[in-house]
Amino acid sequence: MWMPGATAPAHLKNELPGDYGFDPLELGKDPEDLKWYVQAELQHGRWAMLGVAGAAAPEILTNMGISNLPNWHEAPSYDGYFTDATTLFWVQMLMMNWAEVRRWQDIRKPGSVSEDPTPFSNAKLPAGVVGYPGGIFDPLGYAKGDLKTLKAKEIANGRLAMVAFAGIMVQYDHTGVGPVANLVSHMADPAHNNVFAAKFIGF
Repeated sequence: MWMPGATAPAHLKNELPGDYGFDPLELGKDPEDLKWYVQAELQHGRWAMLGVAGAAAPEILTNMGISNLPNWHEAPSYDGYFTDATTLFWVQMLMMNWAEVRRWQDIRKPGSVSEDPTPFSNAKLPAGVVGYPGGIFDPLGYAKGDLKTLKAKEIANGRLAMVAFAGIMVQYDHTGVGPVANLVSHMADPAHNNVFAAKFIGF
């Protein structure tokens, strides 16, 4: 349980990955809504994990002298890409639209788009498992192991990443530097460089 002594709502039966009985507003009371919320949290968590890695990695590589990449906040206006930002935006829109529409169709009708329309072998998702990859998207065969534990770990890391990226945005708004610079600054002088000592103007 998310809090010792708490009682889980009737609609949360400890069947979902990361289910700790937390739904004070009863948003998942409707079973159909709950299915969508489960998928929404899963996708947001995955994007947040990529976002945190994407915010930290360029800064780390630049500090190591391996590359000279922009801060995550300055990346959209960076002019060192192989093509202009407008072209990158539309290519991403088209590719993401194709992937997201297929994912949406699979949520609405599980199994309807479970087979990849490419000439790869074994490019089929596991039966009845919505939102979790298989076939060519599972080259290391994780789905054949303790999938229940892996799902719980993924959603826990995804939730942490969502909170972390919110922190990265607030930090940048206050300090004007990336997460790695903020972490180094805090570690150098934790007594003065922390959220309690900061003066959040406008918050």
